[in-house]
Amino acid sequence: MSDDNGSYDESYGGPESENYNSSYQFEDSLTLQDSLWDRVRDGFNMPDIDSTYTNKHEQWYASRPDYVSRMLERSKKYLYHIVVEVEKRGMPTEIALLPMIESGFNPKALSTSKASGIWQFIPSTGKDFGLKQNYWKDSRKDVTAATQAALNYLQKLYTMFGAWDLALAAYNAGEGTVARAIERNRQLGLPTDYQHLSLPDETRNYVPKLQAIKNIIFRPENYGLTLNEIPNKPYFTTVQAPNKIDAKLAAELAGISLEEFNALNPSFTRPVLITENSHQKLLLPTWAASNFTNNLSGYNRPLSNWHSYQPKRGERLGTIASQFGISIYELSATNNLKPNRNLIVRRPLLVPASVQSGLTRPIDVAAMAQLPIEIPVERESSSKSVSISHKVKQGDTLAKLAKRYGISSKQIMQQNHLKSKNLAVGQVLQFEKQEEKTSNTTSQSRGSKTSGKPSHKKTTASTKTRTSTSSAAHKKTTTTHSKKNTSKKTKSTH
Repeated sequence: MSDDNGSYDESYGGPESENYNSSYQFEDSLTLQDSLWDRVRDGFNMPDIDSTYTNKHEQWYASRPDYVSRMLERSKKYLYHIVVEVEKRGMPTEIALLPMIESGFNPKALSTSKASGIWQFIPSTGKDFGLKQNYWKDSRKDVTAATQAALNYLQKLYTMFGAWDLALAAYNAGEGTVARAIERNRQLGLPTDYQHLSLPDETRNYVPKLQAIKNIIFRPENYGLTLNEIPNKPYFTTVQAPNKIDAKLAAELAGISLEEFNALNPSFTRPVLITENSHQKLLLPTWAASNFTNNLSGYNRPLSNWHSYQPKRGERLGTIASQFGISIYELSATNNLKPNRNLIVRRPLLVPASVQSGLTRPIDVAAMAQLPIEIPVERESSSKSVSISHKVKQGDTLAKLAKRYGISSKQIMQQNHLKSKNLAVGQVLQFEKQEEKTSNTTSQSRGSKTSGKPSHKKTTASTKTRTSTSSAAHKKTTTTHSKKNTSKKTKSTH
């Protein structure tokens, strides 16, 4: 999606997108059909588009039944909610299928232009439509909030252009791109419908791709496919949770796996779920909601095992990891840092609360919310790390090893999690020492990009799973647009 003219009408939704309540009332009129697919088919109301592109995409999906099955399996968690919201607004149910071509229903999908979530919002458009993004949470991945925002935006675009295919084209390429294409055709005396417009290649494929999905859902047997069955009832509901609780504990209290919990609550970016408010909302499978509420009421231990730690001047990430008994990889992933032991960290870190409690303090939610969302470039120490492995021999002591390798006894104990100074012959100790480098270097963040304005176009959602498509027919290419009409503010996709 792209909003390339900077306009935004608050009447189409805003910050209240965050506060949307996703619980359902079971109304007889909504649950007459057993299969959600029957309900979706009954709501199809967009005119079919006759395009050579459609057949190309039908063949692509038909030749990849495993991919289609995985995509539909992921959609089970979210599709009922989206269909209900689409119907509430009187929109055609084809719109509920849009995440299939945006993200494959992967809530953690991330494109190279930083579009995120099942609806693929870029940061700027997400903020325009009330989707908060900070150190603790990225609401572009919040299934209910992002659905609310996406439907708000699509309704706005339909009001602007008066046709769903043009609204969808604008959702993909930006309303300014579509408006300019219409104006060009109008001045040339040409038709101004979707198929006659000169649009970027990705956008010319966009509506036909949705048409291909629609055709497959309508008659899957024509393509040799079988649809994963989805019941016509809610998969999840909303529960109220304390303002601070670990994701792992929340999953345990609900009786579900952490993977299932994260799939329903992908907007939380840290292992501790935390808010400045008195409580927060979580999504849980309908059958697990009562488990969570009942188990939480009887739980009398700490709800979180994470505290905040302010590194000392010049303190390295590897030293901090050893001090708190956490791997360098878990510590760096938890805090959006490059997993480099030599990084000198200056900002507060999340660390386990159960170790070295005298050095930690309660989490300052508001202050840490201001920390960078992107993995920052931290200054690397002017020394390099040397890994050492030593097999204990007769007569070895911690003091002798410390003197031999130029490292303190305490560091050897911390890095090997030793509870006493006694060593056993044959025991293997592994530790690291720092040696001065000949020159200073600056570390580059994992996933960082070169500076500059992002492209107007987004590329296909790139995920760390195997759900992204590899066919050239489904790769979304970056298109450079003319810089005419420079008075209009441009935004990158989603």
